[in-house]
Amino acid sequence: MITLHAWPTPNAHKVSIMLEECGLEYQVVAVDITAGDQFAPEFLELSPNNRMPALVDEEGPEGKPVSIFESGAILFYLADKTGKFMPSSSNKRYEVMQWLMFQMGNLGPICGQAHHFRDAAPERVPYAINRFTDEAGRLYGVMDRRLAEATYLAGDDYSIADMACWPWVRVHRYHGQPWDDFPNVKRWFDDVAARPAVQEGMKLLTDKRAKTRDVLDDKSRDILFGKTQMTKR
Repeated sequence: MITLHAWPTPNAHKVSIMLEECGLEYQVVAVDITAGDQFAPEFLELSPNNRMPALVDEEGPEGKPVSIFESGAILFYLADKTGKFMPSSSNKRYEVMQWLMFQMGNLGPICGQAHHFRDAAPERVPYAINRFTDEAGRLYGVMDRRLAEATYLAGDDYSIADMACWPWVRVHRYHGQPWDDFPNVKRWFDDVAARPAVQEGMKLLTDKRAKTRDVLDDKSRDILFGKTQMTKR
């Protein structure tokens, strides 16, 4: 059995989509990041960086249990486990890897900061808002140019690179990026959104989403962005 420790955010949706695409049986353990579940000792054993998602597979390599943190690493693991959505040939494999790294190193961090300073920060800092909104727009432009020449980010075939980027682009309004500026991204987004497994994966902890969308109180802000988050563990 696979257990996914998660909360309904883009990084967790990457993994729930992949699990659905692969047809794997799994169960979900909610990690309420607004309440501090990510700091519990038992979760830190799985994810020492106190970030979700984390995955535990009781039938890992050689039939032994394995736990993995970092959503990109989890996607790699599931692709290797199933032989799906990650090419075996070198050139095509590296195409997928580089676009997955694009998401992990650029799209996710920058768009996360854009969302934070535009929507969640307790004070509005114009320099930070402009800096991260503009950089998010640049990254959307990179994808738009790529998707003008390819069906999917890594080429002709749908892959874990698309699964990694799609949940972030889904919340483009929080990044200050209108669809009209990126028609190729919009075409790709709609194609991926139509996949049944993507629709199922997006049902992850739907009953918890309202709590995440609500205006955070002071305690939740401290847990996510303040002293509680920064405490050494």
